[in-house]
Amino acid sequence: MANNESPILLFDGVCNLCNGAVQFIIKRDPGQKIRFASLQSSAGQKLLAQFDLPTEDFRSLVLIEGDRLRQRSGAALRVCRYLRQPWPLATLMLVVPPFIRDFCYDFVAVRRYRWFGRQESCWLPTPDLKKRFLDGEM
Repeated sequence: MANNESPILLFDGVCNLCNGAVQFIIKRDPGQKIRFASLQSSAGQKLLAQFDLPTEDFRSLVLIEGDRLRQRSGAALRVCRYLRQPWPLATLMLVVPPFIRDFCYDFVAVRRYRWFGRQESCWLPTPDLKKRFLDGEM
């Protein structure tokens, strides 16, 4: 399912913060390299199962690059390298030890619904953005 050509970002489809992040990425990914699937979608569920990840606990972004999987702060920071300048500079934060980065990531993740809210259903992309989402392909 995952391929070596396009990174795939799995996100919580009902989280307002996550949906905002996806829209942020779409606007700053000029090469349209990153593809997306919500964790709740059939494509997201299949990819989670393929990598032996839980299919019900959605506290993390998941970035799949070929056969490599990244989660939490590692996923968020590695996405930045696909974006136009100055965002690739954020990858410099990868020198910070993961336990520190992930502590900060988790602090926001457990409070994201309270702080940013949630939707009753997953965000649906516009017809011209649909080609970047895996949901209809699997």
